[in-house]
Amino acid sequence: MAKEKKIQDYDITYSLLRHYVDFTLKLSYRNIRYVGREKIPQDGAVIYAPNHTNALMDALIILAMDRKPKVFVARADIFRKPLFAKILHFLKIMPIMRLRDGFDEVKKNQQTIEKAVDVLHDKVPFCIFPEGQHQAKYSSLPLSKGIFRIAFQAQELMPDMPLYIVPVGMRYGSFFRFRSTVRVEIGDPINVGEFIASAPQHTPQEQMNMMKDLLTERMKSSILYIPNDEDYDATYEICAAVVKMQVRRLGLDNGSHHALDAHFKANKHTVEEIIRLKEENPALAAQLLSLGREAFELRHRDKISLASVSIKYPVLSRVLKTLFVLATLPYGIASLLLTLPIKAVCLYVFTLLKDSAFRNSIRYFLNLVLWPLLTIIYAIAAFATLPWMWALLLTVLLPPMPVMAHEVWRLVRLAGSDIRLLANGHLRRKYQQIRDMILKLNT
Repeated sequence: MAKEKKIQDYDITYSLLRHYVDFTLKLSYRNIRYVGREKIPQDGAVIYAPNHTNALMDALIILAMDRKPKVFVARADIFRKPLFAKILHFLKIMPIMRLRDGFDEVKKNQQTIEKAVDVLHDKVPFCIFPEGQHQAKYSSLPLSKGIFRIAFQAQELMPDMPLYIVPVGMRYGSFFRFRSTVRVEIGDPINVGEFIASAPQHTPQEQMNMMKDLLTERMKSSILYIPNDEDYDATYEICAAVVKMQVRRLGLDNGSHHALDAHFKANKHTVEEIIRLKEENPALAAQLLSLGREAFELRHRDKISLASVSIKYPVLSRVLKTLFVLATLPYGIASLLLTLPIKAVCLYVFTLLKDSAFRNSIRYFLNLVLWPLLTIIYAIAAFATLPWMWALLLTVLLPPMPVMAHEVWRLVRLAGSDIRLLANGHLRRKYQQIRDMILKLNT
């Protein structure tokens, strides 16, 4: 009798598909930056604990962190249809029940825990989003205990193998825009065995709660954490308004810092300043946050992108955007026209979505599947109707067209946003007031 194939076992089809998925993922973002990969332990089993802000894209970003296969968990309700269950199993995703599914259903998680322990025993990285659900915000949600139950049971069954929980923080430039940026920071790992051994006087439940608090803090330190309260929008608006100034003031513009790192550190510093100001001078903090709130409302009313607010060299950027669009106009227009079928399908699917956080995931997978098919159709049509040299040229130019179409549209959209910001003197004065207040806090 053939041995049952385990979810973590090598699969040649999966391995080949990984190359294509990882490649197209890199095309889906202008910049993907991984920070701290050297912190990932190599001497034992690893459980990744990422924040969850961008639906299915989060898992793909973690998957592409290195070439190692990884096993994930996802909410159990999407496994109900047998076909979907088979596809998800092929993609190395296991089901996990949530409390909202009912107490009796949660009991079934024991099977998932046992499989997870088997995955870890084979030293295949296991990934679970401990927040339990996604939230398109630069904040965090309370952690569920599933990850700790898996870790404790795995460590008990593997006493001679080190087991680590590795916090991972993902910071997207935009949760909803295609061709945005993402910065991924690996936090300090938690050695599960050492942690348990350091607190023998506590019960396992108490140890889990202590580890939960520790993981929460380490996850927060690896993300841009903004408290999810009534001041969230105002706080992030202030971050965008002063980021250029903060990068200069903190000396992050000397060429030794990657742009995404510089922005990340500058924004974290601004959030810390606002939190500290709320504690030390509530009246002044209320005034600053009121300006941030007003700026947020004005910007949304006039449909101005935050990219227009936080751009480093606004005049130069606007000139370069215009020159790029003009220089690539024929190819850009062709790209926009030939990718219209995918755009139309995306827009239709978006109308069916209740959660807009899935937009990037839908857009990515539709491009992943449909564009190769359209490329073949367009190439056949070209060779059937055009001289072979022109048909060959078009075929060569077809593959990058989805990226080109999005870049052209992004630049046109940002150019319009820049113009609206230039025309809105009231909003620009609000931002200047915010900058002046932040500057005074540091003098």
